[in-house]
Amino acid sequence: MTEIRAACSPGEVRIAVTDHDTLLDVAIWRPGCPDGLEDWHVVRVQKAAPALGGAFVLLEDGQSGFLSTREALIEGALTAARVSRSAQNGKGLRLRRADMPAGALSAPKLLERGPTPLDDLADRYPDAPVFVDNPGIAAKLPVRLRPRLQRCQQAFDAGLETDFDSLSSPEANLGLLTASFFPTPALVAIDLDSTGAPDFKGNVASFPALARQIRLRNLSGTILIDPAGVKTRKRPALVAFLREALSDDPLKPDVLGATPSGLLELTRPRRRPPLHDLLSSPQGQGLSILRTILRENRPGQTLTASISLIKALESDPEALADFTSRRARALDLVLDPNATPASWSLS
Repeated sequence: MTEIRAACSPGEVRIAVTDHDTLLDVAIWRPGCPDGLEDWHVVRVQKAAPALGGAFVLLEDGQSGFLSTREALIEGALTAARVSRSAQNGKGLRLRRADMPAGALSAPKLLERGPTPLDDLADRYPDAPVFVDNPGIAAKLPVRLRPRLQRCQQAFDAGLETDFDSLSSPEANLGLLTASFFPTPALVAIDLDSTGAPDFKGNVASFPALARQIRLRNLSGTILIDPAGVKTRKRPALVAFLREALSDDPLKPDVLGATPSGLLELTRPRRRPPLHDLLSSPQGQGLSILRTILRENRPGQTLTASISLIKALESDPEALADFTSRRARALDLVLDPNATPASWSLS
């Protein structure tokens, strides 16, 4: 039976779609700091860039983004747009033109939030019940989803926690092969390897598991795969098998072929941030600290951490309020300018 399970912690909802013990899809939703995908905005044109196919624009909250359009835009003018790609990999928001709202506006404004990651997965699996371990999250969901909600004490059991956490590892076991993931701002490189003697058939047999990892980790943009133990001249024959393995991906990756050096190249649309981006960001690390303090019931009320971690937590007052409610006492945040980016202590 397919289920959507939403594990709630301060500032974050980790979502897993399961079929018995098989993990089908995952997502992370941060209600206090949404990723903005499909948000409807009125934006101000900062600088037209026709050579790039659009213009740089300013949003209500001060963020900037790039609006893709073939239409000529006047600098300083207001126009409507929807976010087509969340900020990720060090790159800002990407937007597309949208209908202007009725009424006069004199400044940039957020008009409407787009669907949450939980909304997206609920639509992808329309018959799956949604198990939630925090009643407060129900109020944040569309009315149409509430009949599918089921309360539970704990959305993730130990096995599901382990499966979800394994996606933060730079390596994954594919059965016959092991995949190592190397994300960069420009592309994602995946190295396939084996301690045995990998061959053509071994790579083909590993492609379904690799496709599953690409989907679960939400790897996107240009992806280059280095097969294991296959001569360069034979690697183009792997393309059809990789394309078949990726055929069920809802984002419809485009397998382009083999490069002259024998790397398998594909592109997967960038929409929401990849999982590694969400987990490794200062915000992701900060929310993980809050979850650790609660789970391990650590004593102390003063959190001392690096500049980036403290600023990330301060930017999400909703997460801090939820933490205080769960722990029944506030957390004092102390910035240590000499601390390494990921270091923290509780006293």
